[in-house]
Amino acid sequence: MTWVLGFPTGKEKGSFLTIDLGGTNIRICWITLTGDGSKVDQDKYKLSDELKKGSADDLWSFIADSLQQFIESRNLKGDEDNPLPLGFTFSYPVLQDYIDHGVLQTWTKGFDIEGCEGHDAGAQLREAMEKRVITLPIHAVHVVCWLTSIQKLPVKLICLINDTVGAMIASAYNDPDTIIGAIFGTGCNAAYMEDCGSIPKLTAKLPKDLPMAINCEYGAFDNSHQSLPRTTYDETIDKESPRPGEQTFEKMSAGLYLGEITRLVLVDLHKKGLVFKDQDVSKLQESYIVDTAVLSSIEDDESPKLRDTAEEFQSILNITPTEPELELLRRLAELIAVRGARLCACGIAAICNKKGISKGHVAADGSVANKHPKFKKRWAQALGEILDWETKSESDQPILLTSAEDGSGVGAAVIAAMTMERAKKGQIAGIREGML
Repeated sequence: MTWVLGFPTGKEKGSFLTIDLGGTNIRICWITLTGDGSKVDQDKYKLSDELKKGSADDLWSFIADSLQQFIESRNLKGDEDNPLPLGFTFSYPVLQDYIDHGVLQTWTKGFDIEGCEGHDAGAQLREAMEKRVITLPIHAVHVVCWLTSIQKLPVKLICLINDTVGAMIASAYNDPDTIIGAIFGTGCNAAYMEDCGSIPKLTAKLPKDLPMAINCEYGAFDNSHQSLPRTTYDETIDKESPRPGEQTFEKMSAGLYLGEITRLVLVDLHKKGLVFKDQDVSKLQESYIVDTAVLSSIEDDESPKLRDTAEEFQSILNITPTEPELELLRRLAELIAVRGARLCACGIAAICNKKGISKGHVAADGSVANKHPKFKKRWAQALGEILDWETKSESDQPILLTSAEDGSGVGAAVIAAMTMERAKKGQIAGIREGML
């Protein structure tokens, strides 16, 4: 349960801070909703590998420090009586009793930070923010001297959301045909609207036909390994991950892992004496050195005799592939990407079958959806096969994959606006007393 009740009207307005805790960076935005669009001002702050495997204090301190820097750099005005509203995109499995609350169940996407699992991420962020103060200019006295004020970070957390829910809501803000939000990137997941009467865990007395956004977290599908046919490479990825036995579906289809699957196949072929004979393959032994973006560039390579792919392998791995090996790399990249796209289609098809959805837009965000040159076409073909419709062109597709609006930014802002409007109207389901 997310406590995001219904789609936006498209007329929501206001200015909001948003934080997106991603796999590589945190992104902080100041977003203005105009009622017919949005304006975004943003900065990114890189997450070090040490942070991803460090302590909760280190993580939340880094986020709060980055937020403080952002507010000071933009001279954003807020105070104790009128704090800056904040939407927090925290795209990991959580249990939510309230919309600004989320108890982390398990880290995914390669994170392994102590002191977070089993705790409310919203409360930990608030605690870190309360320890920060900001220095803001009041007015200029003369050219080189400014009066300043020091105050606590003037921020109030309004909502904690998943990026799939954000993608769905942000897209629906401008596109009323949006039915599902999806992430096909570092992770793999989707969100849709379910009637409150069909949510068994919901104890609040809400109208049965009131829609609530559901974050599927289907990256964890088949953790018992009963349904999906796994290869030895899938098994190796799982065994060597920070969380063996978890996120089975994600490890077979998401961008974080596709490049690593490719590397494991090449290591295996080399051990069998089939590729890269008499070459130094020491770099190939490094886990995750082959990024999923490499698969995209291989399939996008139109240079004579795949010269660009050869140069990329020389640069990354210090390996010079032969012409037959280059053809093998092309075919391998295709096979792994095709499987990933077809698995991604399965998750969406399951939602469509459950809800009886026959048309609409699936708003997708993420590096695989946005950057792989053939993902969209393969995904659509697979979805058509599962749902039994045939398409000849994009215009024929009853369920169309669209590029999501900025779900982690705009989506968080829209949901914050929707939550504040609900509170004003006394519709307090999922809103803690005194939160707004």
